[in-house]
Amino acid sequence: MAPLPPPSPLPEFVYKITPTAPPDPIPEQYPLSDLDRQDGFVHLSVSWQLPITADLFFKDSTSFYLLKLRLAKFNSSVVKWDEVEGTNGCPHLYGNFGANDVVSVREFRRGEGQTWKEALGAEEGWLEY
Repeated sequence: MAPLPPPSPLPEFVYKITPTAPPDPIPEQYPLSDLDRQDGFVHLSVSWQLPITADLFFKDSTSFYLLKLRLAKFNSSVVKWDEVEGTNGCPHLYGNFGANDVVSVREFRRGEGQTWKEALGAEEGWLEY
């Protein structure tokens, strides 16, 4: 992955997809997924990338949770925009996040024959760039 300059303007929010409900309460240091530990960063998405990310990593799932994080909470030196095919740069957090960084959590489900784009499109007010 090649680093890219951050988008302009910067999105206000980034999102973390998790296959199961997050711990309640959310801890000060969120437990990293196996993939995040292996890759050395937390995989995040901006709102318009979520259907792409969901199709890549959750294509066989009928539900997942999104953690909404305010990007400005993170120092620009720990969020890198890495080139990932078809995304124009994905935000990757080289560190971790926790309870103070999570603005909101929501479960998303898709119905029989429904795409992730359709399921996520119904929540455009909650999903913000």
